[in-house]
Amino acid sequence: MAEAQPRPRTPPRAAPGAAPGAAQLPPGPGGQVRAIEVRGNQRIEADTVRSYMVLQPGDAFDADRLDRSLKALFATGLFRDVQMRREGNDILVEVAENPIVNRVAFEGNRKISDDVLRNEVQMRSRAVFTPQAVQSDRQRIQELYARRGRFAATIEPKIIELDQNRVDVVYEIQEGDAALVARINFVGNRAYSDSRLKEVVSTKEQAWYRFLSTSDQFDPERLAFDRELLRRYYLRNGYADVQVTNATAELAPDRSGFFLTYSIDEGVRYRIGSVEVVSNIRNLDAAALRGLAEVEAGDWYDGDLVERAAQTLQDAANLRGFPFVDVQPRIQRDAETRSVQLTFEVNEAPRVYVERIDINGNTRTQDRVLRREFRLAEGDAFNAAQIRRSRQRLRDLGYFQDVQITSQPGSAPDRAILNTQVQERATGEVSLGGGYSTDAGLLADVGLRERNLLGTGIDARINGTLAQRRSQIDLSVTDPYFLDRNLAAGVDLFYLQRNLISIASYRERRAGFALRAGYAFNERLRQSWTYTLTQRSIYDISDTASRYVLEQRGTTLLSQIGQTLTYDFRDSVIDPRRGGVLRLGTDFAGLGGDVAYLRTRLDGNYFIPFEQMLGDPDYVLSLSASVGYLATMFGKKDRIIDRFFLGGENLRGFRIAGAGPRDVTTSDSLGGRFLWTQSTEMRFPLPLPSELGLIGRAFVDVGALSQSTSGPEVRDDSSPRVGAGVGISWRSPFGLINIDLAQAVVKKSYDETQVFRFGFGTRF
Repeated sequence: MAEAQPRPRTPPRAAPGAAPGAAQLPPGPGGQVRAIEVRGNQRIEADTVRSYMVLQPGDAFDADRLDRSLKALFATGLFRDVQMRREGNDILVEVAENPIVNRVAFEGNRKISDDVLRNEVQMRSRAVFTPQAVQSDRQRIQELYARRGRFAATIEPKIIELDQNRVDVVYEIQEGDAALVARINFVGNRAYSDSRLKEVVSTKEQAWYRFLSTSDQFDPERLAFDRELLRRYYLRNGYADVQVTNATAELAPDRSGFFLTYSIDEGVRYRIGSVEVVSNIRNLDAAALRGLAEVEAGDWYDGDLVERAAQTLQDAANLRGFPFVDVQPRIQRDAETRSVQLTFEVNEAPRVYVERIDINGNTRTQDRVLRREFRLAEGDAFNAAQIRRSRQRLRDLGYFQDVQITSQPGSAPDRAILNTQVQERATGEVSLGGGYSTDAGLLADVGLRERNLLGTGIDARINGTLAQRRSQIDLSVTDPYFLDRNLAAGVDLFYLQRNLISIASYRERRAGFALRAGYAFNERLRQSWTYTLTQRSIYDISDTASRYVLEQRGTTLLSQIGQTLTYDFRDSVIDPRRGGVLRLGTDFAGLGGDVAYLRTRLDGNYFIPFEQMLGDPDYVLSLSASVGYLATMFGKKDRIIDRFFLGGENLRGFRIAGAGPRDVTTSDSLGGRFLWTQSTEMRFPLPLPSELGLIGRAFVDVGALSQSTSGPEVRDDSSPRVGAGVGISWRSPFGLINIDLAQAVVKKSYDETQVFRFGFGTRF
């Protein structure tokens, strides 16, 4: 590849003694311009050249206007050189056109794709080439690599001349190594060590295990974000006067890494001296609100908790029929006692109503799909809490990469317009996956799903799983707002095979369909109904199976209607850290079919955060419990396929179905009709970098299962079993991996235990 500056094939000849870009008007009598002759132009019409000039035919000869004409032609960016001179009463303009760009290419780039670079540069194919534009693009590419942490990158533009006054522009790139963050230092910190504060900031020091992360790459914007993280961390822990006075980044002389330094003025640590709620709104009782503020005297001051308490009080006032409320926390420091007096002032806010809700950015999703998630409508009182809730509901749909709701003044002082800007994301997915679990063995998974079918919000999917001990295929369609009402309706078609030879010496097959409907009473309470028609088969029973299992051979038809009532007050469905959920499920079988029973189950989970006490949000105590009962009806016997089983996921330390009623002569698990379990689990951060995604767990599981088939060879003891152990959860780049080590602390001699449980799965 040869480097050359583009030159026209037939450059114009300047007058003897003329400098490039010169305008000559030799001395002589005045007169008027008779004509303007243009030479050297190849693509650009002569009339176009004349149109850019200030001096035109018929004008008096003027050296100043001729010079301005020269500058005007250069300013167009179309010409590499321009010469002007007077010949008699004519003006001769000789131009050298800038080349046309034939193509723009990039060489040597591996970390940043051609498409990204092409969007960054201004030079385009068939555009006019100018050296200034090339240098500007070079600087843009340099800045792009700098934002990616590659400050040693070099960009060299190469210009290749072609025929017909065309050029190829090639940017030769040497990316160099990324300038990672070599060290993070803190100055002025006394309360917390450097290692603790390094966990707080989002920027991390370079390490071999961060090859899948960008947290160790220097980013100036992240530096400012880290200052705010540090400030908020100190505020959460009582340091109300904290200031992060400075944050500097110093590049190593060899440009291989950065040294970051944060300067902190901690101040003193405050406790809360007193808490008051003062209401300046008529008929709004401050005493009734005081109990809702989760702030108590004697606690360490927590800025985030104070903000949440203020928001809780405002939301409570809204629910009590006061839509126009503003709650402001007032803090009065006492440096001597190192305490703060906290007062929540409840004031009346300006009366503003929602005039209009505008939605933009939804090129695919229908407007009604978004509007039905809003917790307020046009004409309602402006309510910040309901706006935040609406934004969260829109984000929870999973249809959008980003959702922003902003307000602007309406047509009157008491009117506001809500502008909703969404950025859609792909909602269709084809998934291929695989993994291993202790219960199912090796597994492969393939699925096709569209979560927003034709922009209507309908969720349609088909999924198949093939495993050593389970094979399944499902077809499901769900409309979350059937007939545009508060009604979720859906249908499922399914086929399932399970290998239970190692558990109860038989195989199981199920095929059928389910019709579903559900509705929400409010934000937390929801009820769903399901009708299921399933044909079940128990087959391939081992010759050595229990006689109670042999009695189960054959095919039965299940016709069942069920309901689930759910009260969910968790802070997050995906990663809950506070709050809880309660579920009451009831199944009634007997509307036709071969079996009749009433099966009831009550489940609950409650999460207690220990962040305020232990200083890390990953400290969470999880309490869960479950109780279930199966009662036969109409004189029909219960089937083993409908019973509860204990062990494995609901009682760690025991094999799946390893505890409870068992035929001791064949070791077959028989299941039971009455089940209860309780689990206490403490989640905690491991002494490893947080970006590895590792969470430790310590747990104690308790449970019992009873009321099975009676017989001399059956052991049916309702006494509790206990399992305890530790585990690790890893949100790896390949999927969620769970590893548990548990010991059966209290068990019976015929129970089957399991120390190690492993589960892994992923989709891509």
